[in-house]
Amino acid sequence: MKADQTAQTALLDLQAQDALIAQLQHRKKTLPEIAQIAELEVKFKQLDGQRIEHDTAVSDLSRAQKKADAEVEQVKTRRTRDEERLNSGAISNPKDLASLQHELVALERRIGTLEDEELEVMQKLEEAQARLRNAEGDLEVVRGELDRKKADRDAALTAIEQQLAGAEEERTSSAAALPADLIALYDKIRSQYGVGAAALRARRCEGCRLELNGADLREIASAPEDEVLRCPECSRILVRTPESGL
Repeated sequence: MKADQTAQTALLDLQAQDALIAQLQHRKKTLPEIAQIAELEVKFKQLDGQRIEHDTAVSDLSRAQKKADAEVEQVKTRRTRDEERLNSGAISNPKDLASLQHELVALERRIGTLEDEELEVMQKLEEAQARLRNAEGDLEVVRGELDRKKADRDAALTAIEQQLAGAEEERTSSAAALPADLIALYDKIRSQYGVGAAALRARRCEGCRLELNGADLREIASAPEDEVLRCPECSRILVRTPESGL
């Protein structure tokens, strides 16, 4: 393939633009905020799971407390009714009177037991509510961190997108000024090796970083100036420069 030296040298600028575009695309995918957001989302999910557990416990204990309250009130109501019967003097039969007094004693004991159970449930409920508040607080902290990191990520992505758009526009303009067959070869090689063209400086290919041997250098030195050369080591387009060392 033939191409004037100016076009070949321009390939190095094009390669630099492609390298910049690749770097920007890589930065888009590897922003530190992306990994940080992923970690925070895992943490948020774990904390939200704990919040749900604590919320469920609070709901269960609230129902248990209401049930305990109702049972205490129910027994107290029965005690009040029996006390009224006892104090009314309506019961004269000694056996019935003794039975009623015995029932009142049993009701009193039952009330004491139920109130102890009620107190225990209330204590557990208060502890569960405290755990729920702590979980909600932790969740709110992580939510705030997530929002900040997402804002940082979006700002960084916007800046990169702007740089990328400018670099791609310059790349398109540069490629349009070069021969189509040269660009086609360059793009094909770049798709295979990541770098399509490299300079020959100090007898070294800057694509593979290897120094060429004497025979290869003599062959390159004798080639016409407009001949498109390939590196004998890495097959990239090899662009001669004043510093080639030929």
